[in-house]
Amino acid sequence: MPTFLRKHKTLFGQQSVAVKILASFLVVLLLPVYAKASHIVGGDFTYTYVGDTMIGGVLNQRYKVTLYIYQDCITGVQDAINQDNPAFFTIYENRSTPTVFKVDTSVYFDRGNGGDIKVPSNFSNDCINRAPQLCLMRKRFERIYNLPVSTAGYLVVYQRCCRNASIINVIAPGDEGATYYCVIPPVGTRNSAAVFKNYPPQIICLNNPLYYDHSASDPDGDSLSYEFCPAQVGATDADIKPVTASLPPWDTVGYFPPFSYSNPMSGFPPIAVDPETGIISGTPNKLGRFLVTVCCHEWRNGIKINTTKREFQFVVTDCSKKVVADVPLLSHAPNTYMVNCTDYTVPFINNSSGGFEYRWYFDIEGRTPATSTEFEPTYTYPDTGTYLVKLVVNPGSTCPDSITRFVKIYPVFKAEFDDTGRYCPGLPISFLDNTFSTMKPITTWQWNFGDGSTSGVQNPVHTYTAGETYNVTLISENAKGCVDSSLKKIVVQNFKPYAGDDTIIVKGEYVQFDAKGGTTYRWLRRVNLNDTTIANPRASYDDTGTYVYYLRVTSDYGCVGIDTMKVVVVDKGYFVMPTAFSPNNDGHNDVFRPLAVGYSRVKAFRVFSRYGQEVFLGNSIEQGWDGRVRGKDADLGVYFWQIDFTDRLGKDGRMSGEVTLVR
Repeated sequence: MPTFLRKHKTLFGQQSVAVKILASFLVVLLLPVYAKASHIVGGDFTYTYVGDTMIGGVLNQRYKVTLYIYQDCITGVQDAINQDNPAFFTIYENRSTPTVFKVDTSVYFDRGNGGDIKVPSNFSNDCINRAPQLCLMRKRFERIYNLPVSTAGYLVVYQRCCRNASIINVIAPGDEGATYYCVIPPVGTRNSAAVFKNYPPQIICLNNPLYYDHSASDPDGDSLSYEFCPAQVGATDADIKPVTASLPPWDTVGYFPPFSYSNPMSGFPPIAVDPETGIISGTPNKLGRFLVTVCCHEWRNGIKINTTKREFQFVVTDCSKKVVADVPLLSHAPNTYMVNCTDYTVPFINNSSGGFEYRWYFDIEGRTPATSTEFEPTYTYPDTGTYLVKLVVNPGSTCPDSITRFVKIYPVFKAEFDDTGRYCPGLPISFLDNTFSTMKPITTWQWNFGDGSTSGVQNPVHTYTAGETYNVTLISENAKGCVDSSLKKIVVQNFKPYAGDDTIIVKGEYVQFDAKGGTTYRWLRRVNLNDTTIANPRASYDDTGTYVYYLRVTSDYGCVGIDTMKVVVVDKGYFVMPTAFSPNNDGHNDVFRPLAVGYSRVKAFRVFSRYGQEVFLGNSIEQGWDGRVRGKDADLGVYFWQIDFTDRLGKDGRMSGEVTLVR
């Protein structure tokens, strides 16, 4: 590879998206054709424990190591395919810093006994519209090794260059090779790895349901689980032959967003692998070539002892099957048609196309077959449990199709909850889960309190900040996949205790209080009050001063709040007159009016222009001038005012001044 292309890698092998795309484009221009052959489309490594042997007084364990690689024999260049033989196996002792135990550069595939086979396409051209041309070869490389017992175990690695440059879920795929490996366990664990049962799929039709059994069998009877996992980079595109493997760990390929190793393909329903069965299902909705890696984990006594990986390129093409068996997924559980948690009866939906005859098998793993030839039958199951249902479309014809789904029967499951507390702003309300489930345990609770807040605990406590009616929802789920929801309206009282507006009076007068907001009232300061337990007590004042009253209000919901009111007592009455106002309808200082303290009556409130013209006349304290004259805005400038009043002792008087109108 040219030097300027190699330098773009960082210390950890990571690359920016832009640099990788540029590098991929330049590599296509600069490298010879055979280096970009991209003929290897997948592979997996496995091993079998053969037995123990003593060599030179040292106990060795014998393992047969098997590598499968899949070659594209249509677009792959034959010279590059020929370079695959022999394979290079690099064996590391699997310590924290791996050390090379052996490099075997002469592992040849067996041309007989299934070592070199053409993978069957598993479909007929008569049953596919626009069937693509396909050719897939599987090569098997196998060797038995005597490995001295080790507390670290061993790592057997194969690296190859040149992924297919047309992979669309990986950044610059042509610039990153592949690494396939297996991990042989340390002394104390004798194990044979799981082996995938089926060949990889060669044809996946756009917008057709995908149902591919990617499960494995384990010779030791270990428990197996499955998941999508990352693919590792391998040899560079300058290495046209197999190479001695580089030192682990290896970088993960970069996935083009929104794709990732756990979301490798575009589909609706999404492409997913069932963690228990290894079945890959979903409906692909985007054309292209996708790198997919599946990990099969082996579990023994609850401990994961090994992982077998298969990497393959799933090609989604614009073909269509003439007959498609399709039963929808009505549950979020993998490959599950329905989780019925109400009763034992299941109505089946048939979304198949191209069919003229249908056969349903409601429990294909049961001893007594139950079948139907209806298009959409209904079946009542005898007991709780998980059942495997199969639909065959056009059975016995040239182009049949079939699909299997799980049906889970676990009645009864019902989400319910109670709530308790004082339903007041700022006070906690307790929510109690009362979900009923025949099958235990209940595993998840999703609360939505209706105010934007949520919780995932079983019995949450929530506080509302404002009085309102809230829709509270609980969605609960049990370990069997039963899901139900419950909705309640929670009314939080709109509680606003009100003691009254602050007041200014002249000594010798009284104040009539008028509190609101509750059902019971208690004034916490008794000065001058005739009653401290009612909303509207009366207070008289013989001297000047400032009096602050605290009021405790209790509502019919039991909400309790405190409000205050201030009474200022002055020696004599007075008017407060603004010196300017701005009648521009902004809600602030739009009206010019007097503020009277200690005056019983305003007989006349007049405003005059600078020319002595009366522009406003009012006869009460509440009336004020809005800055208009005969329906039109008055001119800006200085105006003169005059107030004729009667004080609290019955004496008449007059005050005058000026005010400026601004806008």
